[in-house]
Amino acid sequence: MSSVQEFYKDKTIFITGGSGFMGKVLLEKLLYSCSEVKEIIVLMREKHGKTAKMRVDDYKKIRVFERIMNEKPEMMNKIHPVWGDISELNFGLSDEDMNYVLDNTQIVFHLAASLKLEAPLKTNIIMNLTSVKTMCDLAKKMKNLLAMIHTSTAFCIVEHVNVDEKVYEVDIDPLDAIEKAKVMSEKELSAVQKKMLGKHLNTYTYTKRLSEVLIRDEYNKNNLPVCFVRPSMVSSALNEPIYGWVDSLNGAPGFIVAIARGVLRTMLMDVNTTKNYIPVDTCMNGYIMIAKHLASLKERPKEVPVYNLTAHESNTISMKEYFKICVDLKFVYPFSVGLWYPNVSITTNEFYYYFNIFLFQWIPALFVDFLLMLFGQRRFMIKIQKKLLNGMDVVRCFLLYDFKFKTENFDSLMKIQSQDDYNRFFIDTKKIDTTRLFQGTIIGGREFLGKDPKSTIPRARIFIKIQYILHLIALSFIYYWLFKKFLVLTGLSEPVSNFALDAGSFVKDVLKI
Repeated sequence: MSSVQEFYKDKTIFITGGSGFMGKVLLEKLLYSCSEVKEIIVLMREKHGKTAKMRVDDYKKIRVFERIMNEKPEMMNKIHPVWGDISELNFGLSDEDMNYVLDNTQIVFHLAASLKLEAPLKTNIIMNLTSVKTMCDLAKKMKNLLAMIHTSTAFCIVEHVNVDEKVYEVDIDPLDAIEKAKVMSEKELSAVQKKMLGKHLNTYTYTKRLSEVLIRDEYNKNNLPVCFVRPSMVSSALNEPIYGWVDSLNGAPGFIVAIARGVLRTMLMDVNTTKNYIPVDTCMNGYIMIAKHLASLKERPKEVPVYNLTAHESNTISMKEYFKICVDLKFVYPFSVGLWYPNVSITTNEFYYYFNIFLFQWIPALFVDFLLMLFGQRRFMIKIQKKLLNGMDVVRCFLLYDFKFKTENFDSLMKIQSQDDYNRFFIDTKKIDTTRLFQGTIIGGREFLGKDPKSTIPRARIFIKIQYILHLIALSFIYYWLFKKFLVLTGLSEPVSNFALDAGSFVKDVLKI
């Protein structure tokens, strides 16, 4: 038994966000690799008509728990669901569940949050800040608490591109922000949102930033054994529990699916910037190691511990390299269903960006919705394009700027790992194979998000070749038509009467060739 496994032996763990992408991987890893754990209490939203046992049975059907079900199915009995909601007072826990959590919890992993970048300020204050205060208040009452890990994000320090593992001050007391959300309506808060956010482009990073300061204040005032972690862009699983596993459209997987489906055609981005991705399994191994380290400290650190759970600066990847990997693999692992041939133009020029959006995203979306309307089907393409455009605007700063993260605290965890722990709980981001990581993201995005089984790959390869030929024909026609119009406007050619004649000229010219 490794030192990490020894530490988690007979421990009771409380997890919020256990039904999310990262939470499921953390839960699976604890059950699989720390099998001597006593119990894992998971905060779950109550579903009408479902008992606790039925909710645990739902986990058993998810692919991420396939390894557990095949090798250690009895471990699923160690999941103890409690009904609750982080947006409610005291998480909405019943008196019985509350007492159980407070009496038994030794380790807390707080992952639950609203990930909606564009959500109203009031909503994200409640979900991402008030809930953290509630978690801290509960932690103070836990009789056997050894460590509490709070989840922030590496991208909440928006005014700095070089981010250290420390707390950055804000110009508002987090408790004041919580109070504003209590007494002000959503409309009233929205009116002052821009002023409150400052340099933050969205309410998500803003509330996460405030949560860090709140955690720091609770650490200093109440002697809580707490720290917070800042994951960067969390990507698909590199090794465990399934290579490429992902069930979230946030970050790289979402971009890949949108591009592969032919829906996303242009991006406002600097291809020379480097981006920081960390596999979800490496990230969750970091959580497990940090909790063990925090609980084992003989002396309490003077400052609240902060960990940037990001790839090592020597192992980041430029967006140019990233898209080269995607281009190399799009004919190898194509999606079997797509609106058009997957191709995306990258630019830092806003005019060219919006021109491409209009030409290659809005016009096709309008055309598809028009056809759907004619056949009496539900229209959805314009709705998708609006979501894409809003989403791209919200993450603009992440795509245009080059963030660098210091990882001394995170890297130091490897120094206290035995060889067994190093292998079981891999966190060495210097040795991550980025090509394999993004290949896994494409495979996982295809299989787990696109619901495209591996058996469809041969057919999909034929489909994408047909799409490619049609794409070239369409481009040739567009460029030919634009060239003819240019000749007319410059007086170098006689004007043609209409678009149909242009099409006829194009066909004749091709036949002459």
